[in-house]
Amino acid sequence: MAITAAQVKELREMTGAGMMDAKKALTETDGNIEAAVDWLRTKGLAKAAKKAGRTAAEGLVAVAVEGGKGVAVEVNSETDFVGKNAEFQEMVAGIAQAALGADDLDALKTTEVNGKTVETLITDKIATIGENMTLRRMASIEGDQVVAYVHNAAADNMGKIGVLVALKGDNEAFGRQVAMHIAAANPASLGEADLDPALVERERSVLTEQARESGKPENIIENMIKGRMKKFLSEVTLLGQAFVINPDLTVEAAAKEAGVEIVGYVRLEVGEGIEKVQEDFAAEVAKAAQG
Repeated sequence: MAITAAQVKELREMTGAGMMDAKKALTETDGNIEAAVDWLRTKGLAKAAKKAGRTAAEGLVAVAVEGGKGVAVEVNSETDFVGKNAEFQEMVAGIAQAALGADDLDALKTTEVNGKTVETLITDKIATIGENMTLRRMASIEGDQVVAYVHNAAADNMGKIGVLVALKGDNEAFGRQVAMHIAAANPASLGEADLDPALVERERSVLTEQARESGKPENIIENMIKGRMKKFLSEVTLLGQAFVINPDLTVEAAAKEAGVEIVGYVRLEVGEGIEKVQEDFAAEVAKAAQG
């Protein structure tokens, strides 16, 4: 199939690879972007597996904790300016509190806040503030103790990143340290058993091809793969990561020292996974001028 300049540009932005390498990778993989990223990694030509595009949505993530339950909600707006609006913040805080009594996102939308359903509340706020808003996500977690942390806080219990950590046992100070670690390190899962099997298999496939590129004997290749997979798992699972407060310990070992067990976590970041459509500013102004 014909490889377009747009495809080459997208792959280069994702990986930092050179133009000819990106084009060859796409040719070898019939234009499949994801497979081309893996091909470049196998050949050692990808400088970094960057995410395609930039996050589009603005807004806030808010957290609320009551007893052994914690919730986090993401409410999006079109601009960051609205996230700093006191009216918007008040609404988001109310939605987070309401989420403590809701089982899921659909139930939350029909939960009442000050006599209105959350869905109606958002619709009314769109009319008064004049900007589109959406209640995008809700996540909840339970444990003997739930500790919350907000990074880049815009107001109490709300900001760009919201984290909840559920503990078996009681140690709020340690729980907050773990929540801060999660905000920074963004683990893919709690432990190895919780990892997406497709992610594990994809990484194993790439590491296998990388090892074979070395030309070493099969028995050495097997050991190389085992070692690299162990390193991969320690980097992407919360319990296996080196604890930011004490890198000599894994998070799991640090929890044991603190006398608790981490049973789960939630991490929501505003706009993650939403692709932003970037428009040329000059073209946008010209378009507006034409009416």
